[in-house]
Amino acid sequence: MKIVIANDHGAVALKFRLVKWLESQGHQVVNLGIDTEDRVDYPDQAELAVQEYFRGGYDFGIVCCGTGIGISIAANRHKGIRCALIHDSYTARMAKEHNNANFVAFGGRGEYVEPVEQILGVYMNAKFEGGRHATRVAKLDTIC
Repeated sequence: MKIVIANDHGAVALKFRLVKWLESQGHQVVNLGIDTEDRVDYPDQAELAVQEYFRGGYDFGIVCCGTGIGISIAANRHKGIRCALIHDSYTARMAKEHNNANFVAFGGRGEYVEPVEQILGVYMNAKFEGGRHATRVAKLDTIC
């Protein structure tokens, strides 16, 4: 898979962890995030990731900030982006199966009960169910 990732200063270590794991699994990762804890604004980082994703060729995007909340809100401001803030295997699976999320968000300052690599792997291996969910996702994509 080809994945774009971006982060702010609140998720540098988490971004490195995710990139390392993804690359060890054979995936191509385009890192648009910062590599130091110098302050940047999460809306700007979400914008970078979304615009790169829209260039095409990506399977999905990952955005990370301190909580994952702000950067997921920023990503979701863009028509066609369905960014899910996932925090365990269940929400990861539902993000794909029911919502066909094309972006996922993580918080670098939060605590996860499962390894983030496991959570991300569940999302990546899930398949969109379509059916009644396709109608709902289509409605999401009409919202400006």
